[in-house]
Amino acid sequence: MLNSIKKYLKRAKEESTKEYSINVDGNESFTSGSKKQPGLWTGIDLDGTLAYYDRTSPFDEIGDPVPAMLTLVKELINNGIRVKIFTARAQDPEQKPIIREWLKVNGLPELEITNIKDYNMQWLLDDRCIQVERNTGRLIFKD
Repeated sequence: MLNSIKKYLKRAKEESTKEYSINVDGNESFTSGSKKQPGLWTGIDLDGTLAYYDRTSPFDEIGDPVPAMLTLVKELINNGIRVKIFTARAQDPEQKPIIREWLKVNGLPELEITNIKDYNMQWLLDDRCIQVERNTGRLIFKD
């Protein structure tokens, strides 16, 4: 899996038009390019993927960050990959300020927040997904 991620990082870095630069440990500020630029992107689910979540969690709060995912998101950004927070919360306009504040507190830039896929989405990292092999319908389960 690590080799797959490394290949993806290399390919996405070459193809991406989004520019961010942040320190992985969160101690330095970030700079970002234009958020209006088209380009390939990776979706990162929020609840249960980037942040801890259980079904009893209040909807007006976001859980603590999942350390491994927070590090991965920062690495994606540092490798020039355009990252969007892909969450059902995006359908509620009152949730976006809560998400933006959570990103800021956790050392992430003001990433785009959406619940809509488009043709530029390359990957979606989500706790509820099951991968399907393209054009076959075959489910791919990984240990």
